[in-house]
Amino acid sequence: MDELAHADLGPRPFARWSDPEDDATPVRGVPVWLARRLGDLTPRAPVPISAIPVPPSGLSPDAAAEFRQAVGPAYVETEPEARLAHAGGQSYTDLVRRRFGYDVAVPDAVIRPASHDEVLSVLAVATKRDVAVVPYGGGTSVVGGVEPVDGGHRAVVTLDLSRMDRLVDVDPISRTATFQPGVTGPRAESLLAEHGLTLGHVPQSFPRGTIGGFVATRSAGQASTGYGRIDDMVVALRVATPVGEIRAGTGTPNAAGPDLRALFTGCEGALGVLTEVTLRTRPTPEERHYEMWAFGSFGEGLDTIRGLVQDVDAPDVVRLSDEEESATTLATQGPKGRLAALLARVRGLRTPALCVLGWEDTAEGVRRRRQAAARSLRASGAIPLGARAGEAWRRHRFEGPRQRDILLDAGVLVETLETATTWSRLRDLYDAVSRALRDSLTAAGTPPVVMTHVSHVYPTGASLYFTVLARQLPDAAEALEQWESAKAAANEAIATHKATITHHHAVGRAHAPYLVHEVGELGVTTLAAVKAHLDPRGILNPGVLIQASPR
Repeated sequence: MDELAHADLGPRPFARWSDPEDDATPVRGVPVWLARRLGDLTPRAPVPISAIPVPPSGLSPDAAAEFRQAVGPAYVETEPEARLAHAGGQSYTDLVRRRFGYDVAVPDAVIRPASHDEVLSVLAVATKRDVAVVPYGGGTSVVGGVEPVDGGHRAVVTLDLSRMDRLVDVDPISRTATFQPGVTGPRAESLLAEHGLTLGHVPQSFPRGTIGGFVATRSAGQASTGYGRIDDMVVALRVATPVGEIRAGTGTPNAAGPDLRALFTGCEGALGVLTEVTLRTRPTPEERHYEMWAFGSFGEGLDTIRGLVQDVDAPDVVRLSDEEESATTLATQGPKGRLAALLARVRGLRTPALCVLGWEDTAEGVRRRRQAAARSLRASGAIPLGARAGEAWRRHRFEGPRQRDILLDAGVLVETLETATTWSRLRDLYDAVSRALRDSLTAAGTPPVVMTHVSHVYPTGASLYFTVLARQLPDAAEALEQWESAKAAANEAIATHKATITHHHAVGRAHAPYLVHEVGELGVTTLAAVKAHLDPRGILNPGVLIQASPR
């Protein structure tokens, strides 16, 4: 893993991903490009944190005393600073509220347990005192999964799991590792490296995301084609619920009824709190090789990568951008982008679709698999742009959130959404969601740039990840409505085309109304019945995954 992946990014700023002095600077010419594509922009800095009112904590003195007894007095925080630091996640909606100081929700307290038993004690107090509990890892949710909502309970506390950051056990023979949930992605890789092992799970939230958060949201890393999604890696779980402890998984596949691991992998803390996670690991790869190719069109690229994953030996990393995303990348990367664009044009590709491919294997494995892929790529007419371009993508993998800060400062609506479907439905879905986003934002008077890439491929289908840029409306309420309307239009298109409402961002609150389209009425009521059994008072993350019934 490169050095950036292990960087200690420090405390999370309130209305940004990074501190202003740490931000990447915009490439020369990008402001002009933005104005040409989006219209005149109005730069807007976040309001001072001091300007955001924080109401007094609604936690009763008796409840606060019992929580302090459960975890220790120092680990129940009711000060405004700690509460503001846990005011939601990292979605565009979250950031707009914090940047404008508009309708910012904060928990009544932040509680930091250090063990499974302390989590059980916190849940017991919360059940007794009618306090909602929102589990919190790295705070990177983009679907409202960590928003401090009381759900009609007397108060709401954020259960910050950052103190639970130990590697509990490593079994090098079985190649498994057991972590507490608060271990971050970089720390997990650093701890495993001492044993010559890796998870290979690197989503864009990797610098801040946690093992518990990865599993609770069923996330997918950039190398999911090779290593698998996080749910493919889960061997066993230990879960604290308001009614007791559950251990799911025995270490090996078995036929002992339905697999309970699946209940909690993706439950987002609505059914229980993950307190230990055992994951499958792999030996640290001898070699990592990334390279870039260019296709004549997005459609040609889709056909080729489908062939790679179905009939050849797919790379561990596959990321195919459509023409719009490719053009934007080339236009905003300065001299490097202009050089790549020139190379593509010299080869006859005027509007290329760029594709990053990566292999992480033994040296012989990388060589053999690259050669097999190259034969298919060249046969399809793809043009190699070289390893320097691929490695540059890998080095800058985690700069997206910093660039988002710059765009937000410039007055740009910038947000993403993702879905997945079968290969046979993929192009129709791509057209429908792109059109829904463009039509909605154009109707609001802010014609957008809509970009798409495929970053997770399977024998049966692939993901689609959309990035949207538009001129942000100046009023906070209007800016929120502007995106929420576009997101709703996209969600309707996804549901109409029978695609998944979320491929790797989880359900949260943003997607909860659409879950019925995916699992059906009976599926939703089955999940609700499980929640009612494990969480009788409904205190766990109200409204996430399962929309709460009126209390």
